Amino acid sequence: MDPETRTGVPAHIAATSALLVVVLVHLIGQLFVPSSFATQASQVLLMPALAGVLYAATSRPRPLLVKLGLLALFFSWLGDTVPRFLSGDAGFLAMVGGFLLAQAVYVIALWPYRSRSIAAKPLLVAPYVAVAIALLSLCVGSAGALAVPIIIYAGVIVAMAVLATGLSFTAACGGAVFLLSDSLIALNAFADITLPGHGFWVMVTYVLGQSLLVQAIIRQSEQAQGLPLGRP
Repeated sequence: MDPETRTGVPAHIAATSALLVVVLVHLIGQLFVPSSFATQASQVLLMPALAGVLYAATSRPRPLLVKLGLLALFFSWLGDTVPRFLSGDAGFLAMVGGFLLAQAVYVIALWPYRSRSIAAKPLLVAPYVAVAIALLSLCVGSAGALAVPIIIYAGVIVAMAVLATGLSFTAACGGAVFLLSDSLIALNAFADITLPGHGFWVMVTYVLGQSLLVQAIIRQSEQAQGLPLGRP
C-alpha cells in the first residue's frame, strides 16, 4: 500500500504537488519580480521540496544511492541559502562551497555506475571537457582569488555529469543540464555574459537538472528493490 498523508493523499503526490507550487512561484518571480521576498524565499524552499519528493517516492530500507541523493540536495540547499547572509566574495565562495560538496556527493553516489558511463570513452567525454575548458578560459582571467575554487568546481561538476551517464539517460540529461546552469552563473559573474531573463534561465536549468537526477535515483531505487516503475 502506498504511504499516505493524514489527508489520505499519497505522500509522493503531495510532495510533488508542493514542489510544483514552489517551482512555479519561483520561476514566475524570476521573470517578473526577481528581488521580491516570494522569489527569494521560494528559492530557499526548492531543494527541501525536491528532497521531499525523493524521500516520499522511495521506501525503506532506502539504498545508499537515495541517502546520498538526499545529502547532495542538502548541500545544494546550503549553496542556495548561506550566501544570503554574506556579501561579496564570501557569499560567492559559500555558494561554490555548498555546491562543490553537493557535486562531490553526487560523484560518490554515481561512482558505482562508472563502468556503464562514458568515462572510459574519450571521444564522448571530450565535449564535456571542451565545455569546461571554454568556460574556464572565459572566466578565470577575471576571477582573481576565486580562480582556484572555480577550477576545482569545474572539474568536479564535469566528473558528476560524465558519471551520471552510467546511471541512466535521464541522469545523463540531468547532469548535462546542471552543468549548463552552473556555466550560466559563471559566465554572468566573471565574463559579463548575461542572457535576457538570465536569472530565470539559471534557475529553470538548475531545477530541471536536479529534478532529472532525482528522478533517475528514484527509478534506480525502484529497480533495485524490485518495485514496478512509477510506484513510490
